[in-house]
Amino acid sequence: MDFDRLETVMRTLALEAGDVIMEIYNSDDFDVRAKSDDSPVTAADEAADALISAGLRAAFPDVLLVTEEQADSHSEQAREFLIVDPLDGTKEFIHRRGDFTVNIAYVKDGTPVRGVVYAPAKGRMFFTRADGESVEEQSPFAKDTVGTLSPINVSTPDNDALFIVASKSHRDQATEDYINKYNVKDSKSAGSSLKFCLVATGEADLYPRVGRTMEWDTAAGHAVLKGAGGDVVRFDDHTPLTYGKPIYENPFFIAYAPGVGLKEA
Repeated sequence: MDFDRLETVMRTLALEAGDVIMEIYNSDDFDVRAKSDDSPVTAADEAADALISAGLRAAFPDVLLVTEEQADSHSEQAREFLIVDPLDGTKEFIHRRGDFTVNIAYVKDGTPVRGVVYAPAKGRMFFTRADGESVEEQSPFAKDTVGTLSPINVSTPDNDALFIVASKSHRDQATEDYINKYNVKDSKSAGSSLKFCLVATGEADLYPRVGRTMEWDTAAGHAVLKGAGGDVVRFDDHTPLTYGKPIYENPFFIAYAPGVGLKEA
């Protein structure tokens, strides 16, 4: 893989998809439909998916593409693949809460090694450089020129006063029970893959997810977190969260800054 080209292509496509998404987001109204699994989908999901898929297939025709909105891509397997959630946090989008992202990642041998997470309504963009290090780009964003970049790094956590982030739409009693195992200074909720990015920037120390997710929900944020010195492990046994699993479904997991004393499930 040409990582310099991958960085450029993923960043540009994320910005272009963000424009499409925000045009629909800022419209007076938009339709919401239910997919076969009862999850919601909008015209923004589908338009962003079409744009990103066309761009990635043109740039990397020999690399498998897996995307949430194309069910026929979910049955293929490969050692390396691109994986896309064109609009992560559709519920946040529908309720106009702003916590939604464009996620594009590249996975090799079970590990997401490069990724971009763009939150167009928040004006925040995080991505891995060609060398694997993660950065946050400062807005405004130009498609043909990379702006000011700030390296990001996870926190040095204080286990007596942890900062925890959890899902905004899926925060349940099981999540609360697990969080209560820690000494928590502050807890916040956030939508979509932004939670990984808050750990990557040191704004949070720990993000536990006790609920169903798919690999396209997590791969880009996982890559950004790894590039900032963090990691993601399975909830049950704390082994690494891997990718390319059957139907691309994740187990429960924990994203964290090293130094957090992880508790047993």
